[in-house]
Amino acid sequence: MSAIRLLVLGAVRQHGRAHGYQVRNDLEFWGAHEWSNAKPGSIYHALKQMAKQGLLRAHDIAPSTAGGPPRTEYELTGDGEEEYFRLLRKALLEHGQKLDELTAGVGFIVDLTRAEAIDLLKQRVATLEGWREEVTRHWMPAEDAPDEWGHIGEIMKFWLHSADSGAEWTRGLIERLEGGAYVMAGEGKRSVDVWTETARPPGEEHAPDGHTPDGRTPDGRTLGGHRPG
Repeated sequence: MSAIRLLVLGAVRQHGRAHGYQVRNDLEFWGAHEWSNAKPGSIYHALKQMAKQGLLRAHDIAPSTAGGPPRTEYELTGDGEEEYFRLLRKALLEHGQKLDELTAGVGFIVDLTRAEAIDLLKQRVATLEGWREEVTRHWMPAEDAPDEWGHIGEIMKFWLHSADSGAEWTRGLIERLEGGAYVMAGEGKRSVDVWTETARPPGEEHAPDGHTPDGRTPDGRTLGGHRPG
């Protein structure tokens, strides 16, 4: 799985219809270019490829009044909607994926119902616990293991630490969701703003170019592309 597919599908879905620059703008505002492979070239390539695969529907629109080139807007097809949720569930469920895939999954977790999100995360914990048990039983050097293990034993210790920390974080998220945190799918209208008016993304004291300090673009769109209202 590639995080770029989930990120692009999710960004387009939040807009309803979006052109490449809008998708790129959103992903850069989320910092995805720092923690994933969501670079400009990858974004435009993903849009075109998924349009060819029938996951996105391309709409050619007229050039801007300022004389710019015509743009292509994209929207999810029925197959694209299915693929989006398949990737989202996979990102939350599997424990061995890259960090950018899990990060993308958490970024869109509110598109799932509360019950499904909790169920997927509980399965994730069970998988992590099973993996830890397997490492301990078959791979972890015993205290009296021969010296040949050497520094290789550090790998197993890292695996155990990853399993423990991953399970601990996941349990915390489950607890927050069970406590009513966040507005999940089917629970009513929610803001698509990720940051509050006073909070900024880490390391970013001011809004990026093209956004006002409250995270909206000059035309009044919120982070996910919808106008407040």
